[in-house]
Amino acid sequence: MVRSSSRDRVIAECLAKPGAAEDYPFGDGVAVFKVTGRMFALVPLDPPPGSVSLKCDPDLAADLRARYAAITPGYHLNKRHWNTVALDGSVPDEELLELIDHSYELVVARLTRAQRNKLKP
Repeated sequence: MVRSSSRDRVIAECLAKPGAAEDYPFGDGVAVFKVTGRMFALVPLDPPPGSVSLKCDPDLAADLRARYAAITPGYHLNKRHWNTVALDGSVPDEELLELIDHSYELVVARLTRAQRNKLKP
């Protein structure tokens, strides 16, 4: 991802998830991505490079924070279950995309079977 378009790519990846919806419950400055009303990503619309907050397994979250200075405990979120990733290019693109998938999958796993079935094409 080119730094100037990292946030746009993150937003596009979030919206590409089955059943994903973009919402602005905290005002125009933060895009919130939800599946069946549950948040899986928050993207502040601040000037570049920007950041994204993603839900994360607590053990993986701690490991990621130890490996990358750009990954910190979730800003204004449950620090155990959320990470904030600075979009400064220091986290490899492939890993960032995997973290978006992981966040989405954690939320989907907690949905009812009926809700999950509605997400399938």
